[in-house]
Amino acid sequence: MAQVGATVTRDIEFPPELTAFIDEWKVKPGSLIMILHKIQETFGYIPRPAAEKVSKVTGIPLARIYGVITFYHFFKTTKPGKYKISVCLGTACYLKGGQELIEEARNILSLSEGGVTEDGLFSIDPVRCVGCCGLAPVITIGNDVYGKVTKDQLPDIIAKYQNA
Repeated sequence: MAQVGATVTRDIEFPPELTAFIDEWKVKPGSLIMILHKIQETFGYIPRPAAEKVSKVTGIPLARIYGVITFYHFFKTTKPGKYKISVCLGTACYLKGGQELIEEARNILSLSEGGVTEDGLFSIDPVRCVGCCGLAPVITIGNDVYGKVTKDQLPDIIAKYQNA
């Protein structure tokens, strides 16, 4: 019989490389952020079962793990779209319309903040800087970088991935 208030956890399979990475890093002081980065690199986000498994394997309380995940904007707890649209909001991009690009892309895709399209193809994330300030405003989709983007260009850029 289950205890009242007990948490039901789903097990998650870690690839061997991730397991080896965690085994190597779990004994090092301050290793949690490195482990979380590797999990997000592996899954695209940090699923709750992965956080629970890290807690069991490392002995770090789940509350502390979630404290780190929610403190740093980089870590995501929801699965992103297949195509993650990152819109730069560094100073140059912000001043040249980065925020308006986010709003227009959300409008085109009918997305709320933090959402994923119903077909699972797109999500939109503001990022602080992609290092292409001379091309401001900049968006990235996967490994593709688009510079000097205007709101009028967004439908064609997005359509390229919708039809891929």
